[in-house]
Amino acid sequence: PDAVAFYVSGQLLTEDYYVANKLMKGFIGSANIDTNSRLCMASSVAGHKRAFGEDVVPGVYEDLELAELVVLVGSNLAWCHPVLHQRLIAARDQKQTKIVVIDPRATATTNCADLHLALAPGSDVALFNGLLKYLIADGCLDEAYIAEHCDGYEKIAEIASEFTIGRVSKITGLESAAILQFYEWFSKYQQTVTVYSQGVNQSSAGTDKVNAIINAHLVTGRIAKPGSVPFSVTGQPNAMGGRETGGLANMLASHIDFGDELGYSAVREFWQAPNLAKQPGLKAVDLFEQVAAGKIKALWIMATNPAVSICASDKVRRAIELCDFVVVSEVVKRTESTTNAKVLLPAAAWAEKDGTVTNSERCISRQRGFVPAPGEAKPDWWIICEVAKRMGFHQAFSFSSSAAIFREYAAMTRISSENRRLLNLSSLENVTDVAYDALQPFRWPCAQTPLFGKDDGRLFVDGQFSTASGRAKLVETPFRPPKSSLETEYPFYLNSGRIRDQWHTMTRSICAPQLGEHIGEPFVEIHPQDAQTHQIQPADLVRINNENGAVVVRALVTDRVKLGELFVPMHWSNVYASDAKVNSLFGQHVDPVSGQPELKFAAVKAEKFAVDWYAFAVTAAEPCLDAIPYWAKMRCKDGWRIEMAGFKSIADTEKLATRVCGVSQVSNVASYFDSATGNSRLAFSVGGTVSAAFFAAREPVICNRTATAKLLGADMNDRNTAILFSGIEPGAESDDGTTICSCMSIGRAKIERAIRRGATTTAEVGEVTLAGTNCGSCRMEIQYLINANSLAKAV
Repeated sequence: PDAVAFYVSGQLLTEDYYVANKLMKGFIGSANIDTNSRLCMASSVAGHKRAFGEDVVPGVYEDLELAELVVLVGSNLAWCHPVLHQRLIAARDQKQTKIVVIDPRATATTNCADLHLALAPGSDVALFNGLLKYLIADGCLDEAYIAEHCDGYEKIAEIASEFTIGRVSKITGLESAAILQFYEWFSKYQQTVTVYSQGVNQSSAGTDKVNAIINAHLVTGRIAKPGSVPFSVTGQPNAMGGRETGGLANMLASHIDFGDELGYSAVREFWQAPNLAKQPGLKAVDLFEQVAAGKIKALWIMATNPAVSICASDKVRRAIELCDFVVVSEVVKRTESTTNAKVLLPAAAWAEKDGTVTNSERCISRQRGFVPAPGEAKPDWWIICEVAKRMGFHQAFSFSSSAAIFREYAAMTRISSENRRLLNLSSLENVTDVAYDALQPFRWPCAQTPLFGKDDGRLFVDGQFSTASGRAKLVETPFRPPKSSLETEYPFYLNSGRIRDQWHTMTRSICAPQLGEHIGEPFVEIHPQDAQTHQIQPADLVRINNENGAVVVRALVTDRVKLGELFVPMHWSNVYASDAKVNSLFGQHVDPVSGQPELKFAAVKAEKFAVDWYAFAVTAAEPCLDAIPYWAKMRCKDGWRIEMAGFKSIADTEKLATRVCGVSQVSNVASYFDSATGNSRLAFSVGGTVSAAFFAAREPVICNRTATAKLLGADMNDRNTAILFSGIEPGAESDDGTTICSCMSIGRAKIERAIRRGATTTAEVGEVTLAGTNCGSCRMEIQYLINANSLAKAV
C-alpha cells in the first residue's frame, strides 16, 4: 500500500475529496494522500489544532465589517480575495475602520492601509511576541478569560518578556515608532480582526506565526465575539472541504486524527474497512522525495500541477518522470505534470461539476454545473469510484450521485461530534436528492440553521474548545528565522506570490484572454538602488538563480520592495515561458509541525541577462519558439502575444518572424526597417486581414501591446498598418495604455484622462469609463491613480 500515493487539490469538490480519501486510507490501506492545500493552509490547520483542539476558523466574514481594527498579515486581500476586500473597504468608508497591513512589500492592499509594516521576511513571530509583551505591560489582558478558558499563559508570557520594542525593531527592521503605533491600536480597539494568509503560512515557522497571532487574541478575550477574532483565509475554492473530509496525509477523516483510538475504531467500523491505514502518510514534500527515491511506484495526481507548484519544482518534475506509473486527472491536456503521465483521465471542469464546497467561514454551498461535460469527461468522484469498483471495492463505492456521497459524509461527521469535535453535518445524513439540489448555503456545525438565521455562526462563544480539557492552549512561539540565509554568493532575498488576474500555474486562467491584458509576462520587482548597482534598467531581462535552479524574467524597477529584496510571481511554467518556474528556486525547507514548505524566502543572486535583441509578436497561429533563448507567451483574443530576446544580431528578421508566428505560405508581408536604430517591424496578412505582427529592436520593444493584439483578424487597411508599424494607436484619446480593468478592457490612460477631467473616486471613474464596475479587483489600482493625481496637483 505505501508504494501508492494520491496527490489531490483544493479544486476538487467535497464529494470528490471524500471518496478519494476513503479509497486511499480505507481500502488501499495507506495514508499517502496529500493535497496542494499543504502548500497554502497546512500551518493554519496545525495552529488551529494546537490552540483550539480542532481545525476550525472561529469567525465569519461579517466580523471584518464589524471590526474597529483589521490587521492583514501576509495577505494581499485586494488581489487575492477582492470581494472580501471590497466589503472591508465599504465598511471602512462607513465607520472609519483602522487597517494595518503587515507585509514585506507594498501591494494593492497597502494602498488602503492606515499603517503598513514592511517587516523583514519571516519576522512575524517576533512582532507578535512583542505585541504580547506590550499587552501585558499595558494591562490589556482579559485575566478572567485566561483563568477560565486558557492553559499555558505563564510560558508564553516568559517568552514574550524578551521581546522589547528595541529587540523587535532589530529583528523586523521596522522603526520603533511604527511598531508602537501598531501595539497601541491593538490595545485600544477591542473589536479587532486579524486576517492571515500565505505570507504567514508559507514559512518554516508558519505554525508558530499562526499561534503567535491566536495567542494575542486569546489573552485579550478577542475571540468568538462580533468583530473580534483571528481569521485564516484560504487560497483555494475548496481547501476547507478537503480539510474537513481528511484530504491531508496526517489526518484520518472528518477531523478525526490517527492518534484518537476511539475515533479510529469508529471510522473503521463506519467504512467497514479492515485495512484502514494505521498511521499518518507522507506530506507533500516528503511524498515527492519518496517518488524520486523509487519507493512510491504508483502516483495519481488530481486537479493540480505539482511539477510547477511545489518547492524545488525541477526535482519534483524529474521525480514524476522517473515514477513507474503516473495517472493525472485533468481538464487541460498539456501541463508540466501531464507530460509524463502514463494515463490521462479527462475530468469535468468546475462549470461542469455538481457538489459542495466550503469557504473560509465554514460556509458550505452547492456548486451546480451549468454546462454539460464534453466528450468522455467525468466528475472526479465518478472516476475514483469506478477505479475502486475495479479494485474489488464495489460495495463501498456504489455511489450513484454526489448527493449520495454527501449523505454518507454527513453521517460520518457524527463520529466527529461524538469525539468533542465541532464538525457536525449529521442532521443532513438523510437529505433527499431534491433537498440536496435545493440546498441553501449554511455554516457548520449548525446544518439546520440558515446562513442568515438566528445563529451568527461564531464558534467558542461559550468558552469551550475541542481540546481534551475543553480549554484553549496558549502555545509557546520562540522566534526562529527562515531556514535559508543570505550569503555572499546569494545576497538577495526572494519572495513570491500571486498577481491579480492569474491563478496557480495558469493551466486554467491562461484560457481567458482578457486575464493576460493586465500583466502578460513574468517579472521581478527590484528596488531602484539594487537595479542601479547591478546595471539593470527597467524592462531589462534578469537572471535569478541559486543552487536549486534559475529563472529569467523582466525587470520591474520599483520601491514596492525594499533594498535587497526581490519578488517574482508564482504562476508561470515552462509551458508559457522559457525559464520562469520560480518555485524551482525555493528549497525543501518545511515547517516541522505542519510540513508546509517555505515558499516566501529563498537566498538568490540576480544579474542582468544580457541579450543582443528583443522582440514582441502577435500571431493567430500557435507560435513556434524553438531555439529562442528567452520567450514568454500569453493568449490574446484571437491568438497569442509573445515576448522574445536572443543573442547575436538577427540575420534575417522576416525568416525568424515567419517561423515564430507560424505564417502560412500565402501570407502577404509589409515591412519596415530603421538602419540607424536597428528597429524592424513586419505585418503579415492573409486574405486582406492581419494574421501576425513582429517587432524587433536592440532594446526592449516599446509599443501598445494590447492595441496591437486587438488587430489580429482586422482589415489590413492604411490605419491598421500605421498602428502596426508605429506600435501605438493614432491620437492620445484613443490610446488606452496598459490594461487596468481586465473585465471591461479599460486601460490606464483612459482612467487617467477621466481623473484629470474631474473623477475623484473609484465610483466616479466607473461611471465615466466602466472600470472597476464588475469584479472590482482593480479598484485599488484605480485609487492609486487617483491618489497619484492628487499628489501631483499638490506639488
